[in-house]
Amino acid sequence: MSSSSNAQASDAVASSQGGGTLEIDHLPPRWEPTPVRPHLPIGVAIISILIALVAIVMVIAGLLFLINSVVGNLVPPVFELFPTIDVFGAGILSVLGIALLVIATSLWRQETWALWTTIVLVFATTAYLFFTGSITVLFVLFVILFVYLLAVRRFFY
Repeated sequence: MSSSSNAQASDAVASSQGGGTLEIDHLPPRWEPTPVRPHLPIGVAIISILIALVAIVMVIAGLLFLINSVVGNLVPPVFELFPTIDVFGAGILSVLGIALLVIATSLWRQETWALWTTIVLVFATTAYLFFTGSITVLFVLFVILFVYLLAVRRFFY
């Protein structure tokens, strides 16, 4: 028997058993990969919010000082957070605050470069505290933060 006669015979058996043609789904549905986005760890969310708050304070403080130095006493001196800086320092403070705001936003979005930048900054601060002999609660918090950031690095892409 040829292959076409085998197909006709199977169709004849299927139609004689009460149903038209027999359809067999032998393949599973086509698999399409979905992008896996890991969930944001709660500690990283808290760190990101704290960095953003510090950055906003830095930007506002720098801009208030710059406004007072350019326009005059538009803002009362009582509102200046860093009264001992100069115009150059206020500009650096504003730029540093904007950079920290970018890092905080990128940490929230789980970008790898922001994680490693934060790890380097935390390590540098911990080393500074260690070498200046400031082994206090702040030093212990930075060590814990450093270890935590290394532990959650798998959640970043």
